[in-house]
Amino acid sequence: MNASASDRTPGEPRDFDDEVATTELVRDPGPAADGADPPAEGHKLRRRRRTRPRGTTIAMKRLSLAELQRGAALYPPVDLERPRTRADCGAEARPCPWVACKHHLYLDINPETGSIKINFPDREPWELEHTCALDIAEAGGKTLDEIGEITNLTRERIRQVEVRGLRKLSTRRELR
Repeated sequence: MNASASDRTPGEPRDFDDEVATTELVRDPGPAADGADPPAEGHKLRRRRRTRPRGTTIAMKRLSLAELQRGAALYPPVDLERPRTRADCGAEARPCPWVACKHHLYLDINPETGSIKINFPDREPWELEHTCALDIAEAGGKTLDEIGEITNLTRERIRQVEVRGLRKLSTRRELR
């Protein structure tokens, strides 16, 4: 049985079931759920639980030298020329095979620390419906919920990233 967030002590890891998505509200049927009258006005709404696992981060400094060497042996460098511009990768096969590309949705690599975040730990890259952020941007506007589903983030986190990006753009415009 999972403890609620208030029952946990500080520093105790959260269970997967403690995480809730902010995308969908579900009316709690209450005690009379067997076809009785709908709940009265002001009845509580509960949030639907997250359906997918969160992203997993692998810190490079936590990997031993043996693990790094084993990874290098399993995945040797490829001699193929990786696309450098959007025009180069526009005709590439989908799903995109270039997982280390900064626009690929499967992984995020932090250039400062070298840590790798796997956004979809329960899937393989070729199982993703959308693999390139640039393809999503070309498709046109989407809601925060849709972007959250594509990137495995909550609606609120997508909103925060949007605000941060818009703030960055406005400060760069002011510098000109």
